[in-house]
Amino acid sequence: MSKLTIITDRALELVSQAGSSLKQAVPKNADKLLQTGVVLGAAKTGAKTAGKFIRRNPVVAVAAAAGIGLLAYAAYRKRKRDAADAPIEGKSRRIEARKVNGTGRTGRRTTSRAPSANP
Repeated sequence: MSKLTIITDRALELVSQAGSSLKQAVPKNADKLLQTGVVLGAAKTGAKTAGKFIRRNPVVAVAAAAGIGLLAYAAYRKRKRDAADAPIEGKSRRIEARKVNGTGRTGRRTTSRAPSANP
């Protein structure tokens, strides 16, 4: 083995040791922090790109904003229509149907009465 391969192997070994020690030293929620940083960086880059695009093409930007507004309005109307057609939530009670004779009047129950005191 040449000295160059020995130095390279030793450097890789040191880097792997440093990486494993850093993994143990980093708090457990560092992954979430890293993901948050990536998302913020992407949002910042996207905002810059969008700003440049809007400066160069204002008509396209206005048309896109109008389209987004129309889509939002259509979604609002659909939600409103679906809510109107939805069943009403609440408590209900079943009412039993009574038998009806042919005249449209409900049948009377006959009970015996005591004779009237006035003749």
